Amino acid sequence: MRPDATEIGDARRRVEALVCDLPGGGVDERAFSEPWELRAFAMAVAAYHEGRYEWAEFQLSLVQAITQWEEGGAGEPWSYYEHWLTALETVLADNGVLSDAAIDARTREVLAVPRNANHHEAHREPVAVSPARR
Repeated sequence: MRPDATEIGDARRRVEALVCDLPGGGVDERAFSEPWELRAFAMAVAAYHEGRYEWAEFQLSLVQAITQWEEGGAGEPWSYYEHWLTALETVLADNGVLSDAAIDARTREVLAVPRNANHHEAHREPVAVSPARR
């Protein structure tokens, strides 16, 4: 079996196709400023494809997160994917996939690890998606 014929390869191709259709996906534009933004995007798509929520739920939650920022987040800088994560956490929590306790516990675990922990170990690069790819 070819390596790109794997389930992961198929998933990457689906995400690449979605990314190319995003606003800011033009040749001279970047859809994602940071690797975590792509991971957040991919998590939302994967959870949707696993039937964890309906896409309309996510859209409404994203609109609500952005509206809350517009109404009261004057001191907070704009970050589309911060709102994307808020929306994803909300729909997953509302559908019983995530709990506040689980999110808090995982946050504590991540924050307890020193910033450069395991820096001596090799790490795979995140999926790179070129917005110019059509």
